[in-house]
Amino acid sequence: MSPTPRSLISRPGPTALWRAVLAAGVLCAIGLLPWLARTDPALTVLKARSADRDPTPEALAAVRDRLGLDAGPLRLLGRWLGDLAHGDAGHSWISGSAVLPSVVQALGVSLLLMAVALTAALGTAALVCARTLWRGAAGRPTGSRTGGVAATLASLPEFLTASVLATVVGVQLGWLPALGWYGPQWLVLPALALGVPAGALLGRLLGDALPGAFAEPWALAASARGLPGRRIARQALRRSFPGLLPNLGLFVVGLTGGSVAVEQIFDIPGLGRLTLQAAIAQDLPVLQAGTLALLLLAAVAGGAARGTARLLLGPVLRDGALASPHRPGPPARSPLPFAYGAVLLGVVVAGLPRDPLALDTAARLRPPSWAHPFGTDALGRDLLARVGHGALTTLALALAVSAAALLTGVVLGLVPRVSGAAVDTVNAVPPVLAGLLVAGVAGSGPYTPALAVAAVAWAPLAAHAGALLTQERATAHLAATRALGAGPLYLLRHELLPAVLPPVTRHALLRLPGVALALASLGFLGLGAQPPSPEWGLLLAENLPYAERAPWAVLAPAAVLALLGALAVSAAGGVRLPGRRPRRGRPARRRSRQQPRHPSRHPSRQPSRQPEPAAPAHGTAAPGSAR
Repeated sequence: MSPTPRSLISRPGPTALWRAVLAAGVLCAIGLLPWLARTDPALTVLKARSADRDPTPEALAAVRDRLGLDAGPLRLLGRWLGDLAHGDAGHSWISGSAVLPSVVQALGVSLLLMAVALTAALGTAALVCARTLWRGAAGRPTGSRTGGVAATLASLPEFLTASVLATVVGVQLGWLPALGWYGPQWLVLPALALGVPAGALLGRLLGDALPGAFAEPWALAASARGLPGRRIARQALRRSFPGLLPNLGLFVVGLTGGSVAVEQIFDIPGLGRLTLQAAIAQDLPVLQAGTLALLLLAAVAGGAARGTARLLLGPVLRDGALASPHRPGPPARSPLPFAYGAVLLGVVVAGLPRDPLALDTAARLRPPSWAHPFGTDALGRDLLARVGHGALTTLALALAVSAAALLTGVVLGLVPRVSGAAVDTVNAVPPVLAGLLVAGVAGSGPYTPALAVAAVAWAPLAAHAGALLTQERATAHLAATRALGAGPLYLLRHELLPAVLPPVTRHALLRLPGVALALASLGFLGLGAQPPSPEWGLLLAENLPYAERAPWAVLAPAAVLALLGALAVSAAGGVRLPGRRPRRGRPARRRSRQQPRHPSRHPSRQPSRQPEPAAPAHGTAAPGSAR
């Protein structure tokens, strides 16, 4: 007998226990970070406190005695947890001040910045999806035409956007303050730098789901009956948005703890900046308290996202009454992927014959010319050569990490009870901190950034896959197919994967430019390939100080990243995996054990209990709404 739809909702007890185990594992790994990195914590603390003091054995012994390092990492961790139970997060190893007040203050700053950035992200997402909503409300074909714009916005590096806004809007035009944290005016520029790329990605995901909602029978019937288009559009949003709420929860945590570069550029005393500084200085009490705050925020944001999804869907998760599954249409036919791919390939081919390491100090920061089509950098190196050679390592690693993240995300998304807590926990760890943990275990090397990014890149894909799977399991057609005798293997192969895999694959392609940038950013921090490696992210970071004097030095790598994003999004439009449909008029040679048999031909396989009838508004009203 098939399980009841109520079993689709995970039990809070085991999930809470699993979440607590994962959080304890992350805190233990952070507590062991100095010893995993095979460095002397006393030496790091001594250099951070007084860089000019010689690390004599007597000085190091004094630091160890004061901090209690001779007791070992496990006893230190146990002591920290015991004090935390009494409301004491300890004192900073560097400054000696209490940890809890500084972490709470930094968390408040980051939450305020996150709220304003999330508002900017939702506004950007609305602009990206406006044309799709308008066409759907008017009863016209709803193909997403904003992929290139959304890809360009989503692929912009946050630190590049923040630097341009601070330089142009804050310094040159003087419209808004560029540095500091003294009032509401200081919120605008960093919120835009964080919210616009996140909103473009969120809008592109929503624009990918809306055509399927407008093509469902309830929307077609409502349009045929003459219901107002804005009402149909509103219900289509309600139908599509729950599948994106887990990723919106991930954005909340990412905008709070992952905005390290933006906080550094605008001099904002937020939690991401505090956690990064503590990780570099190995200030364990501050690092553990900051990470614990991010874990708690991730748990709250994840629970709120799941509760909001159930509220938006109404009784459908409880009664299995969704009108129809999302069925993707035929592959989109557009010449844009070939055009973007040809331009990107042409740039790479043109740059490969040139020497990316040749120095010419007499040609420093030269503008684009026939000799140097992309100009030169601060050392006189040809930027076209560096962009072309950097594509080999950047794109290869980014594709490998994205493929691994997609596979991991889909597999874990199929078991949402197990992956839900893991997604929230992993997403609470900023990529920089993950890079430090991976470097501590595996050591620094050319593949350390790939391991670090792969360790966290699967989380949004697993959240997306789990949300889509939950909606698909609650559909009426799946309950009917199960009642006809279909087994789990048949449902997984013919129903669940065809509905879940294409949108998650398109989501992975949307994140490809971000993966490439994260890889290079970790390499720039000393965790991977070092200069003079021509990775695209390193090119951005190296030439960023000269953006005002030589903007072409920054625009060249930023343009290829934006081109990569446009190529990924336009190619994602053709990712389809239509379900297999039996051919009419030809009997099947073999019949799988899992394939459902028609009840009229096999009376013994008829279910003993008929499924509950669907809601009466199935063909005429949006899911979860009253007639």
